[in-house]
Amino acid sequence: MSPLLLVFLILGYFILLIGISYFTTRNSNSESFFTGNRRSPWYVVAYGMIGASLSGVTFMSVPGSVNLKSFSYMQMVLGYMVGYIIIAYVLLPIYYKLNVTSIYSYLEKRLGYWSYKSGATAFLFSRIIGAAFRLYLVAIVLQNLILIPLGLDIPFALTVMITIALIWVYTFKGGIKTIVWTDTLQTTFMLLSVILTIFFIAKNMNLSITELMTLVKDSDYSKTFYFNDFTSNKLNFFKQFLAGAFISIVMTGLDQDMMQKNLTCKNLKDAQKNVLSLGAILVPINLIFLGLGAVLFIYAKQIGFEIPEKTDLLFASIALNSGLPIIIGVMFVIGLIAAAYSSADSALTALTTSTCYDILEIRADHKDIKSIRTKVHLFMSGILVFVIVIFNNLNDDSVIYELFKIAGYTYGPLLGMFSFGIFTKIRSNDLLTPLICVISPIICYGLQANSPEWFNYQMGFELLIINGIITFVLLHLSSFKKSNS
Repeated sequence: MSPLLLVFLILGYFILLIGISYFTTRNSNSESFFTGNRRSPWYVVAYGMIGASLSGVTFMSVPGSVNLKSFSYMQMVLGYMVGYIIIAYVLLPIYYKLNVTSIYSYLEKRLGYWSYKSGATAFLFSRIIGAAFRLYLVAIVLQNLILIPLGLDIPFALTVMITIALIWVYTFKGGIKTIVWTDTLQTTFMLLSVILTIFFIAKNMNLSITELMTLVKDSDYSKTFYFNDFTSNKLNFFKQFLAGAFISIVMTGLDQDMMQKNLTCKNLKDAQKNVLSLGAILVPINLIFLGLGAVLFIYAKQIGFEIPEKTDLLFASIALNSGLPIIIGVMFVIGLIAAAYSSADSALTALTTSTCYDILEIRADHKDIKSIRTKVHLFMSGILVFVIVIFNNLNDDSVIYELFKIAGYTYGPLLGMFSFGIFTKIRSNDLLTPLICVISPIICYGLQANSPEWFNYQMGFELLIINGIITFVLLHLSSFKKSNS
């Protein structure tokens, strides 16, 4: 596929997004940017959140992980369902009762000012890392498969700046009100890309879809459940399932980015329908992505296609350079951009919201809110550029697993603080909370890096749970110190 054609495709796609932004931001205000005026239809939010939940990481890394980890990721996806039920019936009622714009304001009401600041800071750090990882993938594809073939010797940092600038253009005015609607478009393109790729690969292999599914099912790639070796196997079902439940709780229910969309729904009942329907649909969709991964590896071996050293890039390589019909390359590029930007644009908006509300304590009715909001939006864009450039030199593993590994450290304190606030009536020592939020991840890092050989336990994603428990215990201990002082 011509790199020049890809450039026009990307520009055309963003013109479409800007057009949606134009129509959704008429008569908009700062309340529209932060809450969407709480008028979003729940089914529109749910459909759009599919793309935001999956992102460019799932789009490329989940298929790429099948070579080494088969379908084991589904064990975690099944755990997601438990997490979404907890979000719907434990967290959402709290948020709607308090009528929050930033979910971390709950921590101020329940635990105190410094706990509130600690929660918001943990989110900012977590979401910056997550959004940067997702955009990093897109920047690599743009750099290696479009700009370099065009003979454009553009520094990676400039590619990243262009990528984020395109997001800024269509989000700076409408914020979450625009994103609720652009996400529906992005979800559609992402799913179409995957489905069409599977269809045309089956056609090239002279197989029906049913025959291709049977081929995948009979291959080693389809192994899903791992019940053996609880201590030494990171892919053990119980570890993965529990981790999936808690990951969905923290990365959706305790994450301003994802909850900001839910809070645009008209009422609690609609928000609950949104979350539960999202959890249900993510199971078959993730199975389709894993099936795509198996199809890509089987197809690559059949035609003698060289599998990239970074298997995250296999989907891109086959879609653009294996001789498939041009429509696959077209849909891949649009699907990748859609998948990445459906999560990155809302992340940028959520970072802006949390910074304004939680750090600067600026509300929607502030006289200079528009100017401040724009400056914060630009500042957070610059932070993302900086972090992505750093990742370009550090990344050495499958991106999705790196993302969850880091989330185990950064989201753990949030899990501990919210759990302490919801399930106890104790008031912790608020002044000690920032220190606790630093100590807990350090302890977890030490446990993972220096676990004794005699214990023979390989820690996986359940590190998130341990992190939350440590934070919970330390908060409880701090309450004793406060009562005795």
